[in-house]
Amino acid sequence: MRWPVRHLLEEPSKTTQPIGHIYRRLWRDAWVHKGIMVLAGMCVLLDSLLNLVIPQLVRVTIDTVIPQQAFGALWWVVVGILGTAAGLGILAYLRSYLMSLVGQRVIFTLRNRLYEHLQSLSMRFFDSRRTGELMSRVTSDVGSLQQLITSGVMEIITDFLTFVAIVVLLLWTDWQLTLLLLCTFPLMILTTRRFGQHIRGAYRKVQQTIADVNDHLQQTISAVRLVKSFANEKYEIDRFQEQNRRSMEANLKAVRLWSIFFPIIDVMNHLGTVVVIAFGARQVMLGRLSLGSLVAFLSYLQQLHRPIRRFGRIMNVVQQGAASAERIFDILDTEPDVTEKPGAIQLPPVRGHVEFENVTFSYDGQHDAVSGLTLSIRPGMTLALVGPSGAGKSTVASLLMRFYDPDQGRITIDGHDIRDVTLESLRSQMGVVSQEIILLSGTVRENIAYGRPEASFDEIVEAAKAANAHEFITAFPKGYETEIGERGVRLSGGQRQRIAIARALLKDPRILILDEATSQLDSESEHLIQEALARLLKGRTSLVIAHRLSTIQSADLIVVMERGKILEMGTHEELLARSGRYAALHAVQFRRDGPSGRGDALAGRARSKSSS
Repeated sequence: MRWPVRHLLEEPSKTTQPIGHIYRRLWRDAWVHKGIMVLAGMCVLLDSLLNLVIPQLVRVTIDTVIPQQAFGALWWVVVGILGTAAGLGILAYLRSYLMSLVGQRVIFTLRNRLYEHLQSLSMRFFDSRRTGELMSRVTSDVGSLQQLITSGVMEIITDFLTFVAIVVLLLWTDWQLTLLLLCTFPLMILTTRRFGQHIRGAYRKVQQTIADVNDHLQQTISAVRLVKSFANEKYEIDRFQEQNRRSMEANLKAVRLWSIFFPIIDVMNHLGTVVVIAFGARQVMLGRLSLGSLVAFLSYLQQLHRPIRRFGRIMNVVQQGAASAERIFDILDTEPDVTEKPGAIQLPPVRGHVEFENVTFSYDGQHDAVSGLTLSIRPGMTLALVGPSGAGKSTVASLLMRFYDPDQGRITIDGHDIRDVTLESLRSQMGVVSQEIILLSGTVRENIAYGRPEASFDEIVEAAKAANAHEFITAFPKGYETEIGERGVRLSGGQRQRIAIARALLKDPRILILDEATSQLDSESEHLIQEALARLLKGRTSLVIAHRLSTIQSADLIVVMERGKILEMGTHEELLARSGRYAALHAVQFRRDGPSGRGDALAGRARSKSSS
């Protein structure tokens, strides 16, 4: 059986960054508020000096006032002690408030920078990270860092200055006794360093388990309908309890380390007291040291012990904050895969001529999601991508939006390589309507206006009318100010889809991407959505991804994909005449669905073309 302390210390962190490195990075942010920090520093210095006064007043009382029975001087001693105590209280308030002010401002800046950096990262980053974990870093980890800045830093500085001032005074009082006392400190320093490394690793584990709990909460609460529909409440409760148990055990390990460290330091402090009592009393009996000086020495020793004893709690804050800082810096140090080139130009208003030139892309660097893709989409043309799941259809759309960059080849819009233009100017001219509608918690008006936040209310209404959404919106008691709930939970699937179309219409993009926009809807909703899509498609370059072939029969060009490659392309009639892969897919769907009478999502667009 292993000794418990050794068991706790046997797994040092190999990725721990030096405390100095972490503090230097935080210092750069804190030094922006150098005026406030200088004032706080002055309070700390005065506090450290005032801490020396009371023991000296006690020494004077014992060595002078009592032997000489100086009753008048006794009142001055009392006034001095009370005045010093009041000054210490005021200085403690000022330094605490000023450092909290700095800490809050640094955390405000850091949290904003962290969120801004998250927004700049590429989709590949989010593909490999859990939402709950990222939320934990922005909330829980930044909160721990706040304690490090506001409490830990100031207490360390205060205790260090107090320690130095007291040691200097003790050396002046009795250098031999002071040197004997200081002999116990190297052991304290080594013990603190040894435990500190492992405590930070333990708190890193604590922060990770908190992230796991947050991630589980985020997933199960956002998918509560799925949980309840499968009657999986007990299953999810068990999973949560397991995550919570791991978090508890990680916390207990950190607490055990701290609980072992503190008594060890306490014993070393008492060892120093023994040295002072034994040697100091001998000096007094030999007449080499006054009794008042010995009492003052013991008083200073208590002040010296206070920061050392308090260091256990401070180290708890410091190591927890350092572990959080590492997790935050891990995000801030992550570079996006998709970046703008230096001097990237603004993409001018486009006609919508899109070219894929021998484009190859892989998510994992081993298996190509798209291989050697060459496509040309003329301005105002509707191109449909069909094929089985995993064929690479959605990857094509993601590459066009520049969520990822091709491994080979290039994509151009009106002759501009999309890697040469700014991301904002590229994506601002594109609109997406997908099967999985993403709505934000808020009102109907706010969700439609997300396509163009500066739009007027009249423009929002016009977009809703064009999307066949105005009628059901005005039927709500609060109309456009109706709260739709998280992810639009209070709306039907067809209503959410029409709000998404209204959002895209309001944005008025030149290039439109439709990803299974009419699947899994009832006939009435689909009919209304098809009418809205016909208006949305008119005059725009459109990339339509579809599994149900009945929705893309009137597309200008249909591309059949499989395993990331193009098998065939042509119009609906041309592909049927070839009796190839498309014809086989069409035959299977026709036998399965029959002449259901479901409308053609592009029929309105086709009729519009023919009538014009």
